[in-house]
Amino acid sequence: MFMKNPEAVVGPGDTIMLPKLTEPWIFMHEAELALVIKGPAKEVKREDWRKAVFGYTGLIDVSARGEGRRTWKAGSWLGKSFDTFAPIGPCITTADEIPDPNGVIVRFWDDGQLRHNYNTDDMEHRVPELVEFASSIMTLNSGDLIACGTNHEGLGALQDGERVEIEVQHVGRMALTVVDPLKRTWEKGVYMGADSTNPEAVRCHRPQGAAK
Repeated sequence: MFMKNPEAVVGPGDTIMLPKLTEPWIFMHEAELALVIKGPAKEVKREDWRKAVFGYTGLIDVSARGEGRRTWKAGSWLGKSFDTFAPIGPCITTADEIPDPNGVIVRFWDDGQLRHNYNTDDMEHRVPELVEFASSIMTLNSGDLIACGTNHEGLGALQDGERVEIEVQHVGRMALTVVDPLKRTWEKGVYMGADSTNPEAVRCHRPQGAAK
């Protein structure tokens, strides 16, 4: 579990600003469904998870990496929490409009290239489990978000001048731009390093249909 600072939050049409720090190896995207909490919620059992969820939105989890998929400053929240590293939106869909959050298609494009394309049934942790675990540690208040994670494939670098888009089924689609003051470059496309995917988590076929 990682934390995001409030200053990490931006919205549709905003800019993801990569930091000037040169210690992180790369900056990557993860497109995720996010739960919007209805609180206060504490020690919620997984069978009661719906009582703690007001609705859903989309979230791009931008992460600084130290090496491969390892989050920079291993064991801490720092690599997840730079300013602008939590784009959220484009809106909140209320809980009654998504009967099963573990059956939603999430897609992400980088300069028009489809990278993430998965169903949330393929996430490593299911929604009831996430609510139970998070609320066992801290009190969740109204407006808090829980980003649900991905299925661990489709990761890639974010770099200067790119236009990125996230689309969450039943929620909508939003676009942002990426700016890097240092104009760094990395290999474009999906990251294919040795730790690029988790075969045990990737169970479903990539969703078919319109993906443009």
